[in-house]
This record gives sequence, C-alpha cells and structure tokens, in this order.
Amino acid sequence: MNTINKDSEISLFDRVIWVVLDGVGAGELPDAKLYGDHGANTLGNLSRALKTQTGRRLALPNMQAWGLGSITSVEGIEPKHISFGGEGAFGRALEKSRGKDTSSGHWEMAGLVVMKPFATFPNGFSQEIVDRWVKENNLPGVLGNKAASGTEIIEELGREHLETGKPILYTSADSVWQVAAHEEFFGLERLYSICRSARKICDELQIGRVIARPFIGNPAEGKPFKRTYHRKDLSQPPYSPTYLDKLVSNGIPTLGIGKISAIFAGHGVVDNIDTAGNADGLRVLIEQLKIVKRGLIFCNLIDFDMLYGHRRDVKGFAEALEEFDRAIPEIKAQMNQRDLLILVADHGNDPTFRGTDHTREFAPILAYSPVQQAKGPIDLGTRDTFADLGATVCEALLGKTGPTELAGRSFLNEFLGGALND
Repeated sequence: MNTINKDSEISLFDRVIWVVLDGVGAGELPDAKLYGDHGANTLGNLSRALKTQTGRRLALPNMQAWGLGSITSVEGIEPKHISFGGEGAFGRALEKSRGKDTSSGHWEMAGLVVMKPFATFPNGFSQEIVDRWVKENNLPGVLGNKAASGTEIIEELGREHLETGKPILYTSADSVWQVAAHEEFFGLERLYSICRSARKICDELQIGRVIARPFIGNPAEGKPFKRTYHRKDLSQPPYSPTYLDKLVSNGIPTLGIGKISAIFAGHGVVDNIDTAGNADGLRVLIEQLKIVKRGLIFCNLIDFDMLYGHRRDVKGFAEALEEFDRAIPEIKAQMNQRDLLILVADHGNDPTFRGTDHTREFAPILAYSPVQQAKGPIDLGTRDTFADLGATVCEALLGKTGPTELAGRSFLNEFLGGALND
C-alpha cells in the first residue's frame, strides 16, 4: 500500500479535515448525573422527538454509511457492521475534562485535559466587578447580570437597552461573560471594545470566554430582535501548548474555519476564516479544499448549538444535520488518497432536554479517507478521552513522533485496518 508510509519522519496524509459538529452529543457520560444531565442524548432524543413531532425519520444516509447508528440508538439510522458494507469508521469519546463547555471540549481534543473547571457564576457577577467594568468603559450601567438564555434575555431587556444605552450582561451554566448590545444603536466596534476590557477582568476570574452578542431589530418598528453572526469570542489562552502548536512548530499549516482561532486565542492556528453559520462554513470549507493542499483544516459548524440546541428547536436541529449530511458527497469529491476527514462534537446540546444549556455527553466520532482499504465501517470503540482526536490528527500529519506530554492515543492504525503494523 504505497500511500501509507511507516517512516516516523514522513506524514501519512497531506491533509486532515477536522470538522466539529458543535453540540451534537451521542449520549450521557457516566458522570452526567453530577451535571444534572441524566438522560441527555442529543442524537438519540432528537431523532425520537422528530418522529413524534413531524411523523418522519431523521435522514442521514452518508453518516449512516460510516456507522453513525452504531454509536448510539438513532431513530431511522440503522447500525452498520462490516457484513452490511459501507465505509469509514465510527466511535465515541469520553470527556475527561471537568465541564461541558466549548473551551474544555476543544482544548481536550487538542490534548489539554482541563482538570480544574473554569469558574462559573450562576448567580451573576459581583457588583464590585461589574462596577469596575462599567467605570473602565464609561457605561451608564448594565442590564441583566444573571444566568439566562441569550435569545430570551434580548426579548426581556432589548427595549430597555435601546432606551438606556446600557449593555445586557449575562452568563450561563458555562464559564462565560456574555454581552448583548444592538449592533447599530450601541455600535459593533464599541461592543467589541468593552468585551476586550472584560477579557482582562475574566483572566483574573478564570472565566473561559467573553462573548460579544450583537443583535438587530426594534419591535417598536415592527422588527423583531435578532442576533447576528457578528458574534466574537475572546477566550482565555490555553495554559500549555497543544497538538495544534506541535503541528505549527513542525511546519504544518493550520487553518481554522469558524470560531476555531477564537477558542484557542490564536494559539496554534496560523490562519482563520470567520463564517456566518453552517451554510457559510460549509461553503468556505469546500472552497478551501480546492485551494489548500497541505496541513490541517479545522472547522467548527456552530448552528447546531447556537441556533437549535440552545433554543430547543428539534426540527431546526434535524434539518441542520440533514443539510450537513447532504454536503458530504461534495466534501468527498474534493478529497484524494492522502486526505483524512474526521467528524466529532465538543459537547452535547440536547434540544429535548430541560433548560437551555449544554449537556454532558459522549462525542461521536466518524472518520473517512479514500485510502481506506478494509471494509467498513470500522469500530473505533469508546475512546478514553477527546484527546485521541488530536493525537490521531498529529500522527496523520507528522507520522509517529515519539512520546508526548499531551493526552491522547491515536486511533489511526485501527482506522487503517492495522496497516501500520504490517
């Protein structure tokens, strides 16, 4: 098999396409009860609720061929085994990090297990901290300062925001300091500026992310409030190097699509293209597959989480998954024998679950490469940590580079049917 080179200094693949289906969990983790998430299963519960609400089944034929239905029970998606044909590989990964947020999920995938959870503020931030932020930015005050749904708090306080000029400050079960403000009335750049100021405060408080949440509209004029894609995440930097940094230090190009660079505070991400949701993210991904011939293309598709999971929108979530599945043949058409595609999630966001927060779940894993010769789909099993993703990406692009201080164990040899041991 001349496309697999076992030399430790030569890569096995020219490109890895790593796509995070944000919030698409695959069943509760063993410790889900500790997070109040017993019974959560984004894929499973979504599929059953869709059948109940609409009478139709979830249709994901391309991911089904890779074994999606063998990861967790999904209504309408049959389990796949070698005897049934198919291709690719399937598995699931356990999150070792403490938490269920975007930062810990992505950082663990990149080799950093977050054993000390980021600070959360379920009762809002202290008046002393808020007053300091208000003074630093010459604000007339703030509205909210509580845990809330992003869409609901805009409906609740948006009119008062327009009347007073006070930004809306809120948080959630995640470690986030979120600021909502009207894109035109308050000003987008001003919103970004006060969020940069908040990032300095949040570094002191060990808060994972500051998120600027711009919105538009005015109900008084018959225009409902609506959040825009000009959101900006300002993350705490990873506390040590990741697999992304390892790739960069070895001369491997890394391209982020969506909020990847923001999650890692730019560390290990050489270039990044911001996107406006899933459709735009897929457009950019396919466009870049035609241009970028070497390295890592790391894409986050945010709408599953932002538009449908948090809003508990079963139908919208299902349609977004089907839209992604329909794009898979076009992605495959841009791949060659030295390309590897990996799909994964960073946490769950069960749209049938109580509340509006993330859910503590296994991350589903699907992988595909034209080089794969063994009949698929191959069962990668349950991985001990999300970090197995980063370890696999690193081995695919660098070859076996010896021991590392980072977490994770590559599943590349299993995916290739043991060819690395031949």
